[in-house]
Amino acid sequence: MTDDVGFAAASTFGGLIDTPTLDQLAEGGLVYNNFHTTAVCSPSRAALLTGRNHHAVGTGIIPEVATGFPGYNSEIPKNAATIASILKYNGYSTAMFGKHHNVPISQISTSGPFDNWPTSLGFEHFYGFIGSQTDQWAPALIQGTSRIRPPEGQHLDQLLADDLIRWLRNQKAAAPKQPFFAYLAPGTAHAPIQAPRAWIEKFQGRFDQGWNKAQEDIFARQKNAGIIPRTAQLNPLPAHISAWSDLTTDQRRIAARLMEVYAAQVAHFDHQFGRVIAELERMDELDNTLIIFIQGDNGASTQGGRLGTTNDLGALINRPPEPESWLLDSIDLLGGPDAKAHYPAGWAMAMNTPFRYAKRIASHLGGTRTGMVVSWRTHIQRTGGIRPQFQHLIDIAPTILEAAKLPPPEIVDGTPQQSLDGKSMMAGFNDTEAPAVPRVQYFEILGNRAIYANGWMASTTPPKAALAAAFNEPPPSPTAYQWELYNLRRDFSQSTDLARQNPEKLESLKKLWWKEARDNDVLPIDNSVTRARFTAEQRAHVPSRSRYTYWGPGVELERANVAPILNRSYSLNAHVIIPERAGQGVMTSVGSKFSGWSFFLKDGRPVVVEAFSDQPRHHFRLTADEVVTPGPAVIGYEVRYRADEPGVDVSLHINGRQVGSAYFPHRVRMVDQGESFAIGEDIGIPVATDYTDGGPFNGQIEKVHIDILDHLE
Repeated sequence: MTDDVGFAAASTFGGLIDTPTLDQLAEGGLVYNNFHTTAVCSPSRAALLTGRNHHAVGTGIIPEVATGFPGYNSEIPKNAATIASILKYNGYSTAMFGKHHNVPISQISTSGPFDNWPTSLGFEHFYGFIGSQTDQWAPALIQGTSRIRPPEGQHLDQLLADDLIRWLRNQKAAAPKQPFFAYLAPGTAHAPIQAPRAWIEKFQGRFDQGWNKAQEDIFARQKNAGIIPRTAQLNPLPAHISAWSDLTTDQRRIAARLMEVYAAQVAHFDHQFGRVIAELERMDELDNTLIIFIQGDNGASTQGGRLGTTNDLGALINRPPEPESWLLDSIDLLGGPDAKAHYPAGWAMAMNTPFRYAKRIASHLGGTRTGMVVSWRTHIQRTGGIRPQFQHLIDIAPTILEAAKLPPPEIVDGTPQQSLDGKSMMAGFNDTEAPAVPRVQYFEILGNRAIYANGWMASTTPPKAALAAAFNEPPPSPTAYQWELYNLRRDFSQSTDLARQNPEKLESLKKLWWKEARDNDVLPIDNSVTRARFTAEQRAHVPSRSRYTYWGPGVELERANVAPILNRSYSLNAHVIIPERAGQGVMTSVGSKFSGWSFFLKDGRPVVVEAFSDQPRHHFRLTADEVVTPGPAVIGYEVRYRADEPGVDVSLHINGRQVGSAYFPHRVRMVDQGESFAIGEDIGIPVATDYTDGGPFNGQIEKVHIDILDHLE
């Protein structure tokens, strides 16, 4: 299952991005054009793995904004065993490769607990990353439950394919008769969008026509290929999305290049997946392997805003000014390790053709509908067809169980199990006229709601704050949303609102939604997206104290387990022994050059650097007035926030004496996921350019104290 790839991105579904591997699978299998997700990452993954509705397994939203309510605690319960666990207990080898965004923030630590990590959810082998995203060129790689250093210069999608192929070879060498289950979940094409330059150049000039024309071209291709009905209507771009004609020449150049990078990443993954398929065929395993390819865990993402960005998470949370001149100057860096880019929202809308809206908007098909291809050479006799029946991620686990001739277990590890919410799709593998199974399916993410019932769909109208992905904007009351009504049997693209013509039908569906909500732990509805909510889970589960002590180098912690120095006043003091030669290297670091802090010695002088964004003008530094002499020393810095100003006062100290002070005009509110706090070096993408290879400290670090001085919301 890919990430943030819209219904209309791949050539298989009429899109403009060449995906020959998926095209070939579709020709030898089946295309599903009425397949649905939950509209956002973690909930979709939980539904896929368990075969149950996402709130029913504690995953009503992503872990970063989890709450303590049963439907929103981000912990898959023991009474909802994953498909991997069931298969493992029935003799399958199981492995997962790629993204796992189903661990509570407080548990993202190599010291555990590991209850929600892949190795505790039925996967005997895990090679990938934990969290919403990672840098494709410098991924925060985990093997099992241990952090490992990735090889330099290789794209993550290649590493995932390499490890999957390696695992297949070893699995068949050790147990050639044992069946296997492999789950490949790349970060592609979630931000940051990054791809090898040779792949980007393949798409040079392919998107100069802009998103309006691209949307029209895709729509025509979809109809010609039979992916959508001839009667389908093309939804216009929402009012908050700029028309291509409204952009300047330079803005179009930036936007086109960002789309080239996105396309390259999608195509590059298709190539890597093709390597896995080729290996299965070489090993004579392909014919009897059931392959389910889900092209996106939700719709394409509008996170890049109007013009796109070189710093996706920083732009979303820290909100640095990102002038057009900066984007132009960075155009040759896009896709490489020096940019965490994301494309403009207009391209996301085109990638969701013919539907309205995008990722996170669970009320509309642009957020929930993605393409799926199923291939099983020895079992699907009439290949190349399109299946129009309503399907959902919760149907995957029941399908696999039926394919494996296994009943859903009543008890797993001594725990009675919830019943599966999904239905097997196997009846439609060889029956082109298989009737649609009568079904009801609710949707809800951050207050955006819908209910599907036997061809009808009632949907709430998204508020402006939801469309803009705005932080700290007051959302409307969950009960104040307007509702729309659609007959999807006649209106494939959800284009004609029938609420006024059929109010009785709408009211019955609204009542049905509330029933499903009560039955699946959807309540209470929380549509807030604030910084306070982003830190609530950490505050609830990570003990708060005034002093944090780290006993020397080698400490590496994820952000949720670090002293809470972001948005707080604090002091940091490193107890060190300086060598006879000048002290050099990093004493502490957190984050990267895209957002972070680093404290190091350069030619014996203490230096503190804050990276507010990847722009050089947003890198602020303070260098001490004097050199630290050899021998024992306590070297530190202090940060004082000003409640009424955006910046911070910073001072440097040697053995209690102030040796420098400055005012940094911006403050970092959040650092990138996957970027660690470390003692004695700067791990991953460095914060500063003053050192190389992580800048290991050349002296001895005995301990580091961090004291929290006050708090600023």
